[in-house]
Amino acid sequence: MLAVVQRVREARVVVAGETIGAIGAGLLVLVCAERGDTQAQADKLLAKLLKLRIFGDDAGKMNRSVQDIAGGLLLVSQFTLAADTSGGNRPSFTNAAPPDEGRRLYDHIVQQARAAHPVVQTGEFAADMQVHLVNDGPVTIPMRVPPDSAGAQ
Repeated sequence: MLAVVQRVREARVVVAGETIGAIGAGLLVLVCAERGDTQAQADKLLAKLLKLRIFGDDAGKMNRSVQDIAGGLLLVSQFTLAADTSGGNRPSFTNAAPPDEGRRLYDHIVQQARAAHPVVQTGEFAADMQVHLVNDGPVTIPMRVPPDSAGAQ
């Protein structure tokens, strides 16, 4: 599983001119399932997201998680994170999970997030989305949960 995590002051997703998901302060997470990814990897990614200490404490140090600040979590599917640009100027997306597999894992992580965190919003799988955000910091962190570490906590 791949993700790009952005600490935001606010973020929203628009599809066909309508806002379908919006949060205030929290995390905008672009999520990508790669071929062969499992629910265990999705679970580990979510656990790391919820505990990732990238919000400032009273001393201004990155010591607080999205759960600590009761922030929002905006999960947006983005298969293009699996792009391979090593073969030329046109990216290849063969490393991305097939759409049915990607949707299953995206739906799983959303369901688990909603069970674990009070403020969860989403984009729309496979839709043409416009993502608006105010990156706070800016803080942007790439994450990858490889298959061999899925069982380790």
